Amino acid sequence: MSSNFAFNNPAFQQQDPRKAATYPGAPQNGTYAPPPAPTAAQAAAVNANLEGMYAAPAAGAIETDRMTVEDTIWKTVGLFAILVATAVVGWIWTATSFYNTGEANLVPWIVGALGGFVLALVVMFTSRKKVRPALIFGYAAFEGLFIGAISAWFEIIWPGIVMQATLATLAVVGVTLALFASGKVRASAKMTKIVMIAMFGYLAFSLLNLILMWTNVLPQELMFGMRSAPSPLFGIPWGVIIGILVVFMAAYSLVLDFDQIQQGVRNGAPRKYGWLGGFGIMVTVVWLYVEILRMLAILRGNN
Repeated sequence: MSSNFAFNNPAFQQQDPRKAATYPGAPQNGTYAPPPAPTAAQAAAVNANLEGMYAAPAAGAIETDRMTVEDTIWKTVGLFAILVATAVVGWIWTATSFYNTGEANLVPWIVGALGGFVLALVVMFTSRKKVRPALIFGYAAFEGLFIGAISAWFEIIWPGIVMQATLATLAVVGVTLALFASGKVRASAKMTKIVMIAMFGYLAFSLLNLILMWTNVLPQELMFGMRSAPSPLFGIPWGVIIGILVVFMAAYSLVLDFDQIQQGVRNGAPRKYGWLGGFGIMVTVVWLYVEILRMLAILRGNN
């Protein structure tokens, strides 16, 4: 008996030549007995079966329960559909309150921002153990409420700005995806480290700017805090310069998202991990849209 249980089949064991072997095609009386030739009907059945296998469509994500690029794309589209639906609610809620009272209702803005932030943290910290699509759906819903509210508020102050920001966001995403698909842009370890350091620096700047605005340290005429202040570079507001850098960081983050999705497909990750791929893309696209929206507001703003 072999030490490997896979070889315990009689076909892999030495047979006593004085006894007839018990598996098909086994040697008989010390000689190899070839299997009988198939009949015409058997050969036709085998050929028909092979032709049917070749003609059948390739197994997809549902049949294999494995992550695919196509399935991840559809999951991402579904998440953005949820975001757009709740964005309409946030937009109508904010715009209606403004036209009725003259002041924008910040409830959908705050609820959407806090709810999206909390669920994003939960998804990121729990995804190593288990993927929970319901939490990702909730994130998309809260994030849509926030996007709709903030977009309506910006549109009231600067008419047409939402369409400009939307087209600019789609342009950046489309160009990044095209460059990645063509192989002209790829993620690298060195560039990833640089972008991560830049992101932490941007986060520290944003928190400091927010604190200075809340504590009224900065003049109120600076609507976006230090972002609205002119820089030594031809008087261009700091928010525009920082915004351009952030657009590049967000575009590279999209490259990382696409690369991670491809890696998951190559590793044969379970199909449910496609929701994480869609979640990552949504986080990056929302960040990109908000930054472009704010940058356009600074360019057009009455600061």
